[in-house]
Amino acid sequence: MSILTINNHTLKHFDLRAKETMDEYLQLINVDVSDYTFAGNYIWLSTATGFYTIVNETFCLFILNSGELTMLLPPIGKKENVYEAILQCFEIMNAHNSNRNYSKIEYVHEDILEGFVDYLEDGTLIYEMLKDFLIEKKLVDYIYLVDDLIDLKGDSYKSKRNEINRFKKIYPEARVEIMDKSKHGQEVLNLFNKWVKDRTTYMPKEEVEVFLDGIYFERFAIKRLINDFDNLDVIGLVIYINDEVKGFTVGEKINENTASVIIEKTDFEILGCAQFIFREFTKILKDKYNVEYINVGDDMGFENLKKVKMSYRPKKLVPKYTIYQK
Repeated sequence: MSILTINNHTLKHFDLRAKETMDEYLQLINVDVSDYTFAGNYIWLSTATGFYTIVNETFCLFILNSGELTMLLPPIGKKENVYEAILQCFEIMNAHNSNRNYSKIEYVHEDILEGFVDYLEDGTLIYEMLKDFLIEKKLVDYIYLVDDLIDLKGDSYKSKRNEINRFKKIYPEARVEIMDKSKHGQEVLNLFNKWVKDRTTYMPKEEVEVFLDGIYFERFAIKRLINDFDNLDVIGLVIYINDEVKGFTVGEKINENTASVIIEKTDFEILGCAQFIFREFTKILKDKYNVEYINVGDDMGFENLKKVKMSYRPKKLVPKYTIYQK
């Protein structure tokens, strides 16, 4: 197991052995952002090296990319421990990095920022924090009432209902199954490969290269998700048409009130399939976790993805911030 030793802190390799420890600290907070889970970070770190350590009784997750160290999340733990942990984590990153400008903490939930203010009642300390750090709003997570996604009531959801009804009429033989690694793993990967091929076929040539750069990371994430599926506390759904997998989706529980959809892919040529599997999976998530909300993550800055996620009428948009040093 690879480790880093920086400023007397031992950073361990972030792998499946870190799950129990991370989950223990996640129980100390209550946020509804999709990034605050073990699985959500583990699968997307398949092409980079993650490290973790405990700083001031908080769980601290770092990523080493091109030799520079940043944080994927703020320190996770009781709020009275977080501010001091942040100071120490910047010291760790600064000690390792070639330039302190590379040091940053990403995906910071607004509740954690409010925690600074609650904890730092002394005005001087608040001023010192603002003097030394820049807090920048980045993306937002889209969060919906689970019953809205199931019922699809009202004119605002009319097009979604029509797409699902059309799908059911054209494909009456469609069926869904709870995802099983051994049964569905290879079929899921095959569908993903078809999805990539179809997208690049219909995509303007000037966009293909950028698209494939992003897909490179997503492909590894899906492979890791399938390989370690049974160890990640996730649940998935696949949809069959004529005994062939035409869609899949995977999600998990974030907190007591919120579940998330980690990933969803459907056959590009099967109209209505995405809307159908999304609603069916929402039913599964509600039934399994007894949640009130569904988080589908952020839009990664893509305008088309933003339009799709807004079309489902989110109940709330939860911002995520990045902390830099001035």
